[in-house]
Amino acid sequence: MKILKLLFLSVLSGLLLSFGWFPNGFLPLIFIAFIPLLIAESIVSHNTFRRKKLILFILSYLTFLLWNVITTWWIKNASAGGAAMAILCNALLMTFVFMFYSKVKNRIGEKFAGILFICFWLTFEFIHYHWDLSWTWLTLGNVFADAPKIIQWYQFTGVFGGSLWILITNVILFSFITFKDGKVIFFKGVQRKRIKMTSVILLIIIPIIVSVCLIPPIDFYKGARVKVVIVQPNIDPYNEKFTGTYKDQLEKMIRLAMQKTDSLTDYLIFPETALQEEMWENEIHQSYSVARLKELIKKYPNLKIIVGASTAKAYQKGDALSATARKYTNEDAYYDAYNTALQIDSTTRIQIYHKSKLVPGVEKMPFPWFFKYTETLAINMGGTIGSLGTQDERTVFTSSDKSKATAPVICYESIFGEFVGEYVNNGAQFISIITNDGWWGDTPGYKQHLMYGRLRAIETHKWIARSANTGISCFINPYGEILQPTEWFTPAVITADIPLYSETTFYTKHGDYIARIASCLALLLIIYNYLKRFRIIKK
Repeated sequence: MKILKLLFLSVLSGLLLSFGWFPNGFLPLIFIAFIPLLIAESIVSHNTFRRKKLILFILSYLTFLLWNVITTWWIKNASAGGAAMAILCNALLMTFVFMFYSKVKNRIGEKFAGILFICFWLTFEFIHYHWDLSWTWLTLGNVFADAPKIIQWYQFTGVFGGSLWILITNVILFSFITFKDGKVIFFKGVQRKRIKMTSVILLIIIPIIVSVCLIPPIDFYKGARVKVVIVQPNIDPYNEKFTGTYKDQLEKMIRLAMQKTDSLTDYLIFPETALQEEMWENEIHQSYSVARLKELIKKYPNLKIIVGASTAKAYQKGDALSATARKYTNEDAYYDAYNTALQIDSTTRIQIYHKSKLVPGVEKMPFPWFFKYTETLAINMGGTIGSLGTQDERTVFTSSDKSKATAPVICYESIFGEFVGEYVNNGAQFISIITNDGWWGDTPGYKQHLMYGRLRAIETHKWIARSANTGISCFINPYGEILQPTEWFTPAVITADIPLYSETTFYTKHGDYIARIASCLALLLIIYNYLKRFRIIKK
């Protein structure tokens, strides 16, 4: 019977985490979502179960598996196998973190339980941003993407501020519960209970009040603006994108663009991999697609076109090869393939940026130094199979006179706050997100991806122009408001005059400092854990 109660608590936590998530969740649930699992862990720790580790593993894995399945099931539309691996592995990683927390907590004592849980979870989220298996979709702070009015302070903290908010609230509420003889007892001290409840209420209300105060009644900005046209061509990625000719697809996009483009237009933005011609960067000026877009620019000399493409670069003899370099089938020569953003203007210069946050198992094989010879197993989601090349710097596309600059953010990159902040530190005045969300179909996936763009706007205090192949394309202002959203899976073109902001926010300057502080504290707690263990052995 006790095992059934534990399973109930495990399932309850998984459901609270899932149904607190957007786009259709009830947000307040996230502030209590971890409590049932923490109760279950404490019951297991305070009782004389056989195989405690196995029981805790099953309970925690069930919680995190439910959360991952319910919120990210839509990955299967792109690849059923890839979805299974992403969901099973991500839940497993979360389980390892929770079990490690339990192990350390039981060794160094309950008084450290709250800070242990907070620091270990934040450290996990931070590491998850910076390694080859990075899948940060469920970073806790992302849950507020559908409620931008209450998180304007992300311009100071980034999403880890939201994660910290959630974790502290869960920990304080969990502290109302104590355990005696393996049984749950709700805290009986009335005075201390009132103090704790007051602290929880203030913890929830104060950030919301601060956030509301950070939103001005209107945007008073009177500086330079640029006119931007966004094209949503709506080319079906499963059929039309790779069956129609690249010339026909390009003409379709140009016809859409001409509905809104005029002599005052500064930027024309097409989506990720919009150009389907095989393009070699060594000979990019000879490509048909570039020449055709140059013809369009002749009509509007001030126009700058940002467009996604699949490109490749051949290595010359003697060049140092990257970890992702591929060998030609029948030649002793190498090349790299890229998911690329281009800026084409009236000058002879074509600016190039290579997508550098790649989707594991889709655009890259994790740990290429180890899996080098299995990279062709990567899932085909963009017409290019195998691990793609990247670059170290966040290239900013500038106008010929350097007075205008934009960040060419490609698809998956838009969920990495500190990463996007690097563009701003390099001079970007607004952000151009180009993406192709059609792989997921009409599911919560593209809606969640859209909402994450709001977080980047708030963190950087920059306007965003978002061009999505099948939708949703839109403009997002620095306060996270979505303007002129297009319909899903419908050809569309929209335009707006958006301000250029050159200042940087506290978060942009300092990045994920909250997670770094938590990681340092986690390391100190781990060291303390092993020192205490050593003293126990000596006794």
